[in-house]
Amino acid sequence: MKKVLITGMAGFIGYHLAKILVAHHFKVVGLDNINDYYDQNLKLARLTDLGIDVTQIKYNTLITASTGTAFIKLDLTDLTHVKQLFKEQQFDYVVNLAAQAGVRYSIKNPHSYVDSNITGFLNILESCRAYPVEHLVFASSSSVYGLSEEIPFQENNCTDHPLAMYAATKKANEMMAHSYANLFDIPCTGLRFFTVYGPMGRPDMALHIFTKAIVEDTPFEVFNNGDMSRDFTYVADIVESIKLLLPLPPKKNNPAFNPKKPSPAVSSKPYQLFNIGNNSPVALMDFIKAIEKALGKKGKILFKPMQPGDVQTTYANVESLFEYINFSPKTDLEVGVKAFVDTYLKMYAS
Repeated sequence: MKKVLITGMAGFIGYHLAKILVAHHFKVVGLDNINDYYDQNLKLARLTDLGIDVTQIKYNTLITASTGTAFIKLDLTDLTHVKQLFKEQQFDYVVNLAAQAGVRYSIKNPHSYVDSNITGFLNILESCRAYPVEHLVFASSSSVYGLSEEIPFQENNCTDHPLAMYAATKKANEMMAHSYANLFDIPCTGLRFFTVYGPMGRPDMALHIFTKAIVEDTPFEVFNNGDMSRDFTYVADIVESIKLLLPLPPKKNNPAFNPKKPSPAVSSKPYQLFNIGNNSPVALMDFIKAIEKALGKKGKILFKPMQPGDVQTTYANVESLFEYINFSPKTDLEVGVKAFVDTYLKMYAS
């Protein structure tokens, strides 16, 4: 039974990843600082669903559920206790999903992104160095493509023009991971996530915001006058991809790496990058129509100009990942949106 550390397990993707890994007989240890970036009750509800007794949560205290899942409240900036956890648990795999999220929040609060996304990730790398693991999978983001208009985005595209601090920290994570793969042979795989949606999603994401507004019959803002598209990817497809990726760490001396024309996606070191998305962008207005259909109700839209730090289109070329794990997303947009809406109504309608 392989042991996996999931950082950010109280988060949206971390929660769903824990569920699928437990169902497939992995031993899961989750870490999260349960910060107040959004409603902590939602984070606690996710942990409760994983069998964690949230009334027992204390800082740096490991709690084990009847399912075998364990959880520890810990901040990644706390290197002493993070290293102690690695020493005690001897992980086979690490999936680093913990990060300060949100593009627009990073404009107002840049220091929190350096603490969580730079210092926190450095501490994960240092812990993997001290207590080696078979594979470190870490979350990057589609936001690293920044000003690039070379659509669809491919892993070897230029990512030197980030639009906000969030994207800059994710770009930094990729560079940091490669340096540790080079210096200490830590097998690292970075995943550039495109727009992930599904049940128990974050309240600051468009699906939650739009659904809440339509349910409450209040107006909601749609930017760039609705002329936007996103490579929406259902969370179950995302976590299935990660599960399949875990036992497939990158090897040294990838023959695809050409040092005279180096690609960011591969290396002669044990390092690789993948886009992880649906490979099929959806117009934002079609996404809203799917929500309206699931709710049986029209929304009150306020069209607005583009926001600073935002992009018009995201579209992932994910052929490399599909080939590597022999899996591609299968969930239809309307099915995924309805799954979110049904869960939302159960949780929030009252």
